[in-house]
Amino acid sequence: MMRSNSLSLRWLMISMAFFATAINYLDRQTLSVAAPVLMDRFHMSNEAYSRVIFAFMLAYTIANGLSGPIIDRLGTRIGFALTMAWWSVADVLHALARGPLSLGIYRFLLGIGEAGNWPASVKVVAEWFPVKERALASGIFNSGSAVGAILAPPLVVWIMLHYGWREAFMWIGASGGLWLVIWFFVYHTPEALESETKPPKISAWQLFRMRFVWSFTLSKVFMDPVWYFYIFWFPEYLRVARHFSLASIGRYAWIPFAVAGIGNIVGGWISVVMIKHNLTLNLVRKGGLTLFAFLMTSAIPAVLVKDLHISIALVSLAMMGYTGSNAILLSYPADVFPKNVVASIWGLASMGSGFGGMLFALLTGWVVDHISYVPVFIGFGIMPLVSALIIWTLLGPISPGRFSRSLEEVVR
Repeated sequence: MMRSNSLSLRWLMISMAFFATAINYLDRQTLSVAAPVLMDRFHMSNEAYSRVIFAFMLAYTIANGLSGPIIDRLGTRIGFALTMAWWSVADVLHALARGPLSLGIYRFLLGIGEAGNWPASVKVVAEWFPVKERALASGIFNSGSAVGAILAPPLVVWIMLHYGWREAFMWIGASGGLWLVIWFFVYHTPEALESETKPPKISAWQLFRMRFVWSFTLSKVFMDPVWYFYIFWFPEYLRVARHFSLASIGRYAWIPFAVAGIGNIVGGWISVVMIKHNLTLNLVRKGGLTLFAFLMTSAIPAVLVKDLHISIALVSLAMMGYTGSNAILLSYPADVFPKNVVASIWGLASMGSGFGGMLFALLTGWVVDHISYVPVFIGFGIMPLVSALIIWTLLGPISPGRFSRSLEEVVR
């Protein structure tokens, strides 16, 4: 079991990952909230908007394959700081956009930086938390995504209504500077970890050839695009399909993200309870994931019901299903691999996330323009079950000893 200098230090470190993730989503969601205004200002169709999202996802996909190994090499302290500085500057640059092309370029730069948040946060968890607490710790830091998304609609709308959309990007983007100052003062590697014998370094290609890594990556092709749909399209869905004004979007769009925040904690808590009842790690991780994947199917009736309040409630359940499942998924790499490669593995797996995000973003834009939101919601309600099926059939049993031996074989 991992030792830490003190319990208070452990939770201080994960709180820093939590605030970084919240800032990450504030920066990311600024465009989503501003989309109705920018689509009118720049005369963008849904397909044109989907290409801006595609630019972000393309950069995000490429950078995930690079950020994990870079963070593993530079260390958590420097690697996390570098990624935060990059994406904060990129978000501020959005204020200079003059049309879809420049907006897409700045979005591409944002994707490069934001890709590093999760590999770095997963590495914080691996360095500071024992196995039984990792899903809970992962859920805590990942709940920052929900907090950022909750704050974004009212905050961004308020800034836009009082000052303008350019100021919204500037103010939100600048928030990363304060985090950087605090991070450099508080973060350090645990003393117990410093004294450990470092396992040999493994190349990204060697890791990807392992069954766990490529099947885990494939599962995320079908899981994470569901979340991307909600964060990038939900405000526009409210405007087009539910006829919301900008002010109404600010009042209501945060609700599903607030419920999603609960999923992060529930997902981690369920894992803790199941482990206490002496269930196998394999059943705890895969069973919990499947439970939340079924909850995500509530997206299907959400688009079919006429009552607005019921629709938002069902979307909220679907989003809580995603965050609950993700809290569990975030613990997978640290469950089965040494700490010096967990950022690399999460980065590789997130390339699947980015690839799926690119593909389904373009498909979403076309379907919305030519059909409606109905088949989109149905598709995103089914995809989590595909992801769970891949985990059960291709990943193999989650057994730390088994994957450690496999890693030794790869090194040899």
